[in-house]
Amino acid sequence: MYVKFETLPDHSRIWIYQANRKLTAQEKQAAEAALQEFCEGWVAHQQPLKTSFSLEYDQFVILATDEDYHLPSGCSIDSSVRALKELGSRFGIDLFDRTKVAFLDKDAVVVYPLSHLKELFESGKLAGGTITFNNLVPSIGDLKSGWRMAAEKTWLAKYLPNSALVKN
Repeated sequence: MYVKFETLPDHSRIWIYQANRKLTAQEKQAAEAALQEFCEGWVAHQQPLKTSFSLEYDQFVILATDEDYHLPSGCSIDSSVRALKELGSRFGIDLFDRTKVAFLDKDAVVVYPLSHLKELFESGKLAGGTITFNNLVPSIGDLKSGWRMAAEKTWLAKYLPNSALVKN
């Protein structure tokens, strides 16, 4: 059962999928319709899940379910992965490439290959204070408080030369 994202409680479980590029306006509209349809029918063991989604920066798909209503099962999670793979195929986007890291540059998301990060930090194009996204946050509450973070406060700190660290 689909509900508005903002009505789900903070403890709701989430999965974040990062696209390799921004969706166009037409793709976003079609993706929203497809995701709402998926959420309407998302079930676990024939029990409806209370679910929603959010498209952030036109580049992140966030699926959510209120586990207090019904727990998702392995099969229901597999069905969501299939739905996202179909969405990616439909629009020619990759929602499963974990070798790319997204950063916020002003209000735009920029995605870089993991293999280029050391060079980008050393050149100063990226800095310790550059905002990145922690796509592993498990809940809506964590999404609100810890999704966007300074690179130096994440696992990316290992790529930072001392000169890139923000001085406190």
